[in-house]
Amino acid sequence: MQIPRLIMHSVQGKIGLTTTPASLKMEQPQADLEIEQPSAEMEISVTPGKLTIDQTQAWEELDRKHVFKRIEEAAQQGHEDVMEGIARTAEEGDELMRIENKGNPIASQARRNSEMHQIQLGENYAPSLSRVKIQYTPSQLDVQITPRKPVIQAEPHKPIVEYTPGNVKVDMLQYPDLNIDVEYPKESPEK
Repeated sequence: MQIPRLIMHSVQGKIGLTTTPASLKMEQPQADLEIEQPSAEMEISVTPGKLTIDQTQAWEELDRKHVFKRIEEAAQQGHEDVMEGIARTAEEGDELMRIENKGNPIASQARRNSEMHQIQLGENYAPSLSRVKIQYTPSQLDVQITPRKPVIQAEPHKPIVEYTPGNVKVDMLQYPDLNIDVEYPKESPEK
């Protein structure tokens, strides 16, 4: 006995894929930036310098004295002369009290008092430079600066994004097919 036979005939399916790639375009506009720098405040104060020249002592050496100075010196000299005169008179009185001691006090006093004293005349035409007093106070500079911060205004812009999504298209190029046939064996004539 013969068994029928199955005959299978298959055709594979074919799929076609068509893809469109995604597209991404980005653009970043520059931000708007505004900067303003206010000027700093500056205050300057100057204390002027001071020069003092005192030449009083130099003029006094040239005998060009102020009248008050001359009066003061004359009064001082008069006081000294009076004190010397009192001392001399007291000393001469003491000598006369001791007249009993040997000697001739009256003649010696007369001789002493009649002698001429030499007067020193001297003129100094050039006083020394150390007699001129110079004092200088330098000027002072005071600078006060108040800085100011810059004013910054920034306005950012969002990026411009253009996106096109990708696409995949699936097509059936060939459908699958399966044919199954049954083949019966042919009966052979009996022998």
